[in-house]
Amino acid sequence: MSIDAGLVRRLIAAQFPQWADLPVEKVEPGGWDNRTFRLGAAMSVRLPSAKRYAAQVEKEQAWLPRLAPQLPLPIPAPVAMGRPGEGYDWPWSVCRWIEGTPASDSDGLDLTRLALDLAGFLSALQAADADGGPAAGAHSFHRGGDLRVYDAETRAAIAALGDRIDPAAAMAVWEAGLAAAWAGPPVWVHGDVAAGNLLVDRAGRLCAVIDFGCCAVGDPACDLAVAWTLFAGDSRAAFRAALPLDAGTWARGRAWCLWKALIVWAASAGANPDGAGDCPRIVADLSGEL
Repeated sequence: MSIDAGLVRRLIAAQFPQWADLPVEKVEPGGWDNRTFRLGAAMSVRLPSAKRYAAQVEKEQAWLPRLAPQLPLPIPAPVAMGRPGEGYDWPWSVCRWIEGTPASDSDGLDLTRLALDLAGFLSALQAADADGGPAAGAHSFHRGGDLRVYDAETRAAIAALGDRIDPAAAMAVWEAGLAAAWAGPPVWVHGDVAAGNLLVDRAGRLCAVIDFGCCAVGDPACDLAVAWTLFAGDSRAAFRAALPLDAGTWARGRAWCLWKALIVWAASAGANPDGAGDCPRIVADLSGEL
């Protein structure tokens, strides 16, 4: 579906005429699950890009206002929920605009300090009241759930990549994750802790965490993938030391990270070899830890 500034202007004019005169500007880089636009100076509009992401809208509308007071940094704050219309088929959100630059677009960051800031945020998220929260499932793409959901997909990716990886080492990482079941109570997970969803201020400090579309209540291991996608060496060690999680949770975190890196790499291996991005480095890094 084509989602552009013109569509956003029409939706706003039809459903929230009090904001019809505000400028609409597409936010770059664009997201995958959603498209985001700035509405005036103080708001953003966020629209799911496909049906499979639409269930996330009502979840965020219901739960982010309850989570926000329990967290040490800003998260998206819903202002209104839009309805399907103007040829667009799903609900959508208007949220308050949060100032900051994605860590993925920031050079020269002190990654050890960022790791400690993020560990503090995740510790608070895991300590937040999870009673009645949305259990992991299709709405979260099983983030917070059981790794076995992606077992067949992971094994197929390992086989497809062949001698481009060390298949025995990759399989050892995956099976170690499967063997380490979560035994604790369900906790809140963000579900997509990535550099693009971490906003930093001008001093390079973490100032907000955005994009809670994959949030759920369950196993926190999925939120540890950032240890390999963003951090390394001292920053990774600092991140791990600052989170009170056991070795089994870290084993599952490695497996979550491996799954995503493998499937992205395998999907790009034929038609678009350059589309693997950082995946080869991540897979090698993960495989070398066992």
